[in-house]
Amino acid sequence: MIKFEKYLIAFLTISSGIVVIYLSIIGPLIAKELVYKTSQSAINQLYGQDITNMIFLGPVLILSGILLLLNKEVFRHLLILTPLAIIYYALSVVVGLEWSSTEYAGNSEHYFYYFLYLIISSLVIMFYAISQVSNKYQVNFSKKFLVIYSVVFILALIMFAKMWITGVNEVINTGSSIDYNDNPTLFWTIRTMDLGFVIPLGFISLYLLWTRPNQSIPVILLFYGFFITMGISVNAMGISMFVNNDPTINVGGMSIFIVLLLVVCSGYYFLLKNIKKQTV
Repeated sequence: MIKFEKYLIAFLTISSGIVVIYLSIIGPLIAKELVYKTSQSAINQLYGQDITNMIFLGPVLILSGILLLLNKEVFRHLLILTPLAIIYYALSVVVGLEWSSTEYAGNSEHYFYYFLYLIISSLVIMFYAISQVSNKYQVNFSKKFLVIYSVVFILALIMFAKMWITGVNEVINTGSSIDYNDNPTLFWTIRTMDLGFVIPLGFISLYLLWTRPNQSIPVILLFYGFFITMGISVNAMGISMFVNNDPTINVGGMSIFIVLLLVVCSGYYFLLKNIKKQTV
């Protein structure tokens, strides 16, 4: 059974990496065969997402699958980086970029089963990755660093939430905003997933670090893997929007995303450093 799991996960991981890279190549960035029913602003963001998928997410998936087959321990830390980010990506593309406005035409529905495969395979990979990270740790964090880190992380999360809530309230009160008018479906998809999923996970990860780090290491690593991969993708999207002179780019918002990525990376390094020293 263990061997069956190993080969199944390796297959799912490598094939998912290939699918991610394939969808990026045929998308608007290169081949333009996959056409989304969405605005040019969303396409500008997809350029950044596709670049991240091609040079980071896809290769990480393929490499983690190969390392799993080779019984290399490092596969655990690579594998746990990807599942939540892939699920977020696939859901946002399938739901958020399908707008029934007659202004846009596309063929993204023809690729639905590719994205569905990514969601299903990522769910399986996620549970396997969690099971492969031992929770038998004795972690002794520096309280001073943890306090400073928590304050900075909370402030960054609050600024992130405030930015999205301000946009939501503008739509509620006026019926429009720059982001909303461009693509209402994508607007609500991203705000709902970030405010209802991403930001709460940030606070939950902090809570677990304070209350039960020894017992929650696999889940915490899963969350941090998600934050890092999503942070890279979001910043790549922002850079793409800036390069393409996108009128909807929010420079202040981009600075928040950069700060969040730096905070998350420092927290992840801090966590791994302590785990490495204290592993039983």
